[in-house]
Amino acid sequence: MSFSVTEPNKGTKWFAGVLVVGYALITIAPLLWIIATGFKSPADSIAYPPKVVFEPSLEGYVNLFTERTRATPDMLEAQGEPKNWYEQIARDQGTVISGPSRYGERFLNSVIIGFGSTALCMILGTAAAYAFSRFRVPLKDDLLFFILSTRMMPPIAVAIPIFLMFRNLGLNDTHLGMILLYTGVNLSLSVWLLKGFIDEIPIEYEEAALIDGYTRFQAFYKVVLPQAATGIASTAIFCLIFAWNEYAFAVLLTSGTAQTAPPFIPTIIGVGGKDWPAVAAGATIFLVPVMVFTILLRKHLLRGITFGAVRK
Repeated sequence: MSFSVTEPNKGTKWFAGVLVVGYALITIAPLLWIIATGFKSPADSIAYPPKVVFEPSLEGYVNLFTERTRATPDMLEAQGEPKNWYEQIARDQGTVISGPSRYGERFLNSVIIGFGSTALCMILGTAAAYAFSRFRVPLKDDLLFFILSTRMMPPIAVAIPIFLMFRNLGLNDTHLGMILLYTGVNLSLSVWLLKGFIDEIPIEYEEAALIDGYTRFQAFYKVVLPQAATGIASTAIFCLIFAWNEYAFAVLLTSGTAQTAPPFIPTIIGVGGKDWPAVAAGATIFLVPVMVFTILLRKHLLRGITFGAVRK
């Protein structure tokens, strides 16, 4: 029996294109609205009906990165002329800048914890997946099921035991504690995903390398890892997204030194209420590292895992 592949007609292509564009617009609309809100004034951000056309302002970004205090007209006059553009924006709001905000520190904590846990998860996950894929591990199926079972319970369900354990170990509100925690949560996902990718890599590649005099580690490093780049890249993105966006553990286990951006952004308070432009500006900046990381790995995501493989 033979099958022939026919080219879709123009109507089908047009319909598929409309669906893709429509889906893209629906999913990107909230993101565009957040970005736009970051450039609104506080009054425009809560206007009803919502303003689509507005005069851009950098108040949100100034409020995000600075601490301000309200001042009377006499106090503002005593301050003299503003030294720069962001001091002028603060003066226009009837405030003076008293110092930098804590957003920069919280954002840096997110970078350290998110990328640190992702790197550690990739190292441990790749090694474990390779072992399960290539070696005869005793009770392999039981161990794989145990690893998978750690994803069956919501992480927040074990929050209290983890809090007590971290407190006794002195890991509360530390970068190391959060990196280890996120690594433990993500490790099961990375092992299962990477094992599937490594299983698809022909073992003949490694056997040929071993015959040529490579050690097992050299065969793993020079043969398996390049072929598994697609799986490693996609798994790293999933692990980073979880660690980057995680909120519950960050609220429970951090308060100052290692607090990340997600629990800090909702606490941004403006003069007289919630400062929505500053919140939107913080969320916009918070999206950038994950977006850049995904763009940098896009070529690996588009490669076939068995590209160039020899047919058996």
